[in-house]
Amino acid sequence: MSVSATDQQKNLRPPKIHPLLRFILVRIGISILLIWGVTVVTFLMTNLVPTDPVAAILGDRAAADPEIVAQTRERLGLDQPLIVQYFTYLGNLLQGDLGVSNQTRVPVLESIGQVFPASIELGIGAILLSVIIGLLLGLLSALKQNTIVDHAIRTLSLIGISAPTFWIAAVGYFVFFFKLRVVGGAGRLDPWMTPPPRVTGLYTVDSLLAGQMATFTNALGHLILPSCVLALFTIGLLTRFSRSSVLDIIKLDYVTAARAKGLAPRTVVFKYIFRGALVPIITVVGLAFGSLLSGAVLTETVFAWNGLGQYAYRGATTLDLPVIMGVGLVIGIVYIIVNFVVDLIYGFVDPRVRVR
Repeated sequence: MSVSATDQQKNLRPPKIHPLLRFILVRIGISILLIWGVTVVTFLMTNLVPTDPVAAILGDRAAADPEIVAQTRERLGLDQPLIVQYFTYLGNLLQGDLGVSNQTRVPVLESIGQVFPASIELGIGAILLSVIIGLLLGLLSALKQNTIVDHAIRTLSLIGISAPTFWIAAVGYFVFFFKLRVVGGAGRLDPWMTPPPRVTGLYTVDSLLAGQMATFTNALGHLILPSCVLALFTIGLLTRFSRSSVLDIIKLDYVTAARAKGLAPRTVVFKYIFRGALVPIITVVGLAFGSLLSGAVLTETVFAWNGLGQYAYRGATTLDLPVIMGVGLVIGIVYIIVNFVVDLIYGFVDPRVRVR
């Protein structure tokens, strides 16, 4: 039996890629390009700082000796043209080398691996509180629009956004630790507690994996207050944004139709209103989570939380270029990964996104 020309053309066509798979592949490609862009921006911004890193490394007395300065520049590769320095930096990155700290002589990747889990633990605690409280308050405020409940929630959210983080941290530390003694003090554990065996670097998780409930309780007690302080701003932000998003959805025709069908109020709220408002809310949650993971310098400083924020602050104050570039790159990658995950969630929540 002869095969028609139409059938032959169909056989020659490449197989269709599932819309969701195509969506994921496109986002992966965009993320790779963004990471390369982050390396360029991080390198240029760091090297355009109008200060001399060699002087910061050597100190005033050694920096006055031209021979020592020239040797140090040659050792660090700072005597090379900027384009050569960048490609050297990029080649090292591809091998997983972020350089060595000029101050501590410890590899930057190793130091970030030590401090980043602390920021992850703090960020996860803060974002969980923010999402649960912020979304519930925003939904309640929208459903009770222009009532005393709505006005009270909007006022509280405004206070959360406006209050300085360092002031809230200091007051909270004084009241809840020094006076009431209901939470842990500075650091991730009490001084006499031994950290659990390292698996993830998250003390709460590692202590549970090791079956050390006393360590888990102590780590959780130290985590509560800084997480609450860090979450206050995000709670206020999510409350106001989710309220606005829910109010936009309530006015749509399909919500009116759902109510006209006689559906239960809870079904209308969560299946029709909240789900419709979820897509723009996911964007804010993703950006907030990236911001929390990238290091909260003030909160970590007040609570002596040895995370990425404190590490970045020490690197910036000592003009430690490998540390500054390493932290900048990690923060950029964190935002790219979070946005990639947010894009994937878009594709699952709203099929129209992956079709486009």
